[in-house]
Amino acid sequence: MKVVEPLLTEHRLIERVVQLMFKEASKIKDTRRANLRVLRQIIDFLRVYADRCHHGKEEDVLFQALTGKTMSPEHTEMMERLIKEHEMGRHNVHQLDQACQVYEQGNEEALDEMIHHLEILATFYPKHIDKEDNHFFIACVDYLTEREQKAILEKCAAFDRKLIHEKYTQIVTGLEIVTGLE
Repeated sequence: MKVVEPLLTEHRLIERVVQLMFKEASKIKDTRRANLRVLRQIIDFLRVYADRCHHGKEEDVLFQALTGKTMSPEHTEMMERLIKEHEMGRHNVHQLDQACQVYEQGNEEALDEMIHHLEILATFYPKHIDKEDNHFFIACVDYLTEREQKAILEKCAAFDRKLIHEKYTQIVTGLEIVTGLE
């Protein structure tokens, strides 16, 4: 079970952001105004932490290690569904970001689109996390040897180290473009 502990820990932080998404959707409904600063941070969190970091480790490390294993049809199908759910999450984050851009340009009709995608994402993540925590991760450990589990943990740690450099290299490159230092 140790091999999936980092992923379970990441789920707990994602669950906290889920509560923020519900709260922001409610605020937008009540005030008919959006706090773009908060929404941009939520979008960044979902893109970088939830998707690139967390789903990246699932897809590029854990699921890759399971590919080619003789898994039950139920677990094979579940892994394929989880990947499709990750894609659906990416799509909704993109749509939320698009709605924020439209709103920022002065179009208040984008508020309903923001609410829609916040609610989709906030409803999606708890179900997705439950599926992974309680129905897939526990079972998938049985398909892996101790050596494979250790290698997965090492790859996840390396993935995290690489990601921080990737994110901040992109930020500095963007700043260089904005300031004309490119």
